[in-house]
Amino acid sequence: MQDIAGIAPQPVVELEAQRHKRAVALSSVLAAVVLTGLKLGVGLATNSLGILAEAVHSGLDLVAALLTWFAVRLADKPADAEHPYGHGKVENLSALFETGLLLVTCVWIVYEAVQRLLFQTVHVEASVWAFLVMIVSIIVDVSRSRALTHAARKYASQALEADALHFSTDIWSSAVVILGLVLVKLGELTGQTGIWTRADAVAALGVAAIVIVVSLRLGKATIDALLDTAPPGLSERIATEVRAVPGVVEVRRVRLRRAGSRLMADLVIAVPRTTTFAQSHAINDAVEEAVRRVAPHADVVVHAEPVARPDETPVEQIHFLARQHGVRAHDVRVRQERGQYDVDLHVEVDEHMTLERAHALASAIEREAERANRAVRSVNIHLEAPGQAVRSHEDVTATHQDLVQQVIAIADAVAGPGSTHEVRVYHEPGADGTADGHLHNLVLHCTFPGNLTVPEVHERSTEVERALRARLPGLGTVLVHAEPEDAAV
Repeated sequence: MQDIAGIAPQPVVELEAQRHKRAVALSSVLAAVVLTGLKLGVGLATNSLGILAEAVHSGLDLVAALLTWFAVRLADKPADAEHPYGHGKVENLSALFETGLLLVTCVWIVYEAVQRLLFQTVHVEASVWAFLVMIVSIIVDVSRSRALTHAARKYASQALEADALHFSTDIWSSAVVILGLVLVKLGELTGQTGIWTRADAVAALGVAAIVIVVSLRLGKATIDALLDTAPPGLSERIATEVRAVPGVVEVRRVRLRRAGSRLMADLVIAVPRTTTFAQSHAINDAVEEAVRRVAPHADVVVHAEPVARPDETPVEQIHFLARQHGVRAHDVRVRQERGQYDVDLHVEVDEHMTLERAHALASAIEREAERANRAVRSVNIHLEAPGQAVRSHEDVTATHQDLVQQVIAIADAVAGPGSTHEVRVYHEPGADGTADGHLHNLVLHCTFPGNLTVPEVHERSTEVERALRARLPGLGTVLVHAEPEDAAV
């Protein structure tokens, strides 16, 4: 279903996720505004470099939260013709810009701390308001960090994860500042203000160290995402899961890349060359499910390549080679003698094909079969032309009841009393070359013990056909439909 613009509407669940992500990001913006204002005011009032450093840090958190809010809104836009993989990279660019802001802040904090430690003496007032604002900051940071982390994990959003990282580092840096203020207060109480006042600058250096470590970690993650670096160990886990999918012979390639919150997975697998198109499609679907068991939100593309299975039988090889030439093979029989194979088969060709072309086709199949399997010593092909799939026949069962009774008697003598039923007699006009055409085609249903194997049933059916042809000259086609005894009606 599409809207009037020709673009498929987004699922309700996806829209709910987008609204939740935006709400969480916006609440972080509001929290950052409050914390920045409080820290800045108290830091200026107390001359605490630690609190001022925290104010600048929170100011950058405000910028980062705004970037995250805009990035989440833009990254959630659906893919279009110019951005076929979506807009998820906007989240990575946002996180990289945040990293740059944090590192610039650290340079300023370190510079000011060194000035106060070595060249300047600044009185720091460890007031109740200083402690109060830092405690409030920790409470807010804990709340926002938990909310952002939960949303980031739920929606696999790197932008929200980066924002959560900002707030979580604020918790530790605020704790360091409180420790510095405690030491300053201790200096005031002991009368050694000169030594303990410098603890505030040391605390600011501690804040800078924490921010640098977090920034470098965040920067590496964002650069890895922009450079399409695969998540560590994920390719091996996906390959292991895919190898267990029935029908997968080999996992030839696993390529992963991130676009914001989305993981793109590109796989190349090998499947048996005898697999039909429908079977190959089913295997691809199973591979996609296997990938999503490891990476639930992955966008998966699977390419299947046909290969010769290690345990491929000579019969399977012959059927595959025939299909490669656009013909069908049946009645493939393989005789083994001293480790060598002699192969006999029937090949169906177009009824309008000349003998010269048909023989060339058969010869090509024979040569390829011998090259494909060194154990194949000879290949003998019987050419057939099935002709039209639909022919005109007249059902004469009602007028040939004597023939029907003869068929039942002959077939029951081979298959067992009461085995034969539903005998149909068809007349193909002129099939024998005469004017009225006395050639009769038979279809009869026979029951056999249900525990017989298919080859055993085929042999019994062949015996029934031989008996009918021996007793009833002039028969055309004879089709024996085998049924288990308990399935007969």
